[in-house]
Amino acid sequence: MLSMNNVKKIFRTDLVETHALNDFNLQVDEGEFVAVTGPSGSGKTTFLNIAGLLETFESGTYMLDGKDVSKLNDNQRSVLRNQKIGFIFQSFNLIPDLSLFDNVDVPLRYRGFNAAERKQRIEQSLEMVGLANRMKHLPSQLSGGQQQRVAIARALAGEPRFLLADEPTGNLDTKMAHSVMELLQEINQKGTTIVMVTHDATLAAQAARNIYVRDGRVSELHDVSAMPEAVNS
Repeated sequence: MLSMNNVKKIFRTDLVETHALNDFNLQVDEGEFVAVTGPSGSGKTTFLNIAGLLETFESGTYMLDGKDVSKLNDNQRSVLRNQKIGFIFQSFNLIPDLSLFDNVDVPLRYRGFNAAERKQRIEQSLEMVGLANRMKHLPSQLSGGQQQRVAIARALAGEPRFLLADEPTGNLDTKMAHSVMELLQEINQKGTTIVMVTHDATLAAQAARNIYVRDGRVSELHDVSAMPEAVNS
């Protein structure tokens, strides 16, 4: 599903050059649930942005579902991103004056689905996250955990091949975080590949595989209890 080999990403200003990713190597198979951990500034977010086709990179190769993304122009990258990838963010990124139904509808409109298909996809995805009876509510009428479920429904409505989750429980209390993790595990068990960035060792332990990033490089963590303390900073 995802294969990065020797990927390098450099951020440059007039005075400084920052190597965010340095010979970054990672393979994620279809259907995996991978947690990516590491201290602040380690390159996790940069990796996630490149994986989601939101940023380009200097060198190396990135194959997404068998396609070499480095050879694509901006429009082709946008099409591939919309077709293959779903995003879940810590801050939910819901539009406050739109109902849940309309929030889930927004990306589907960009995909060009007709009204009947959009309605079916919206209702199915909200049903999957347990919010079908609240689709006319506004985000402000929901708890934080419910808002994150709407964000997950929005990502699922497009039937992505894989989900990229950036600290999906970061703004939630322990009970709500557990509920969201259970939902992500259910989604993964149905075949969706998930890559989740998190600082929480307890949540990372629930993924099938743990990746630790430091100084722009990646290593496997076979025992999450051995995770460096910096991950929780």
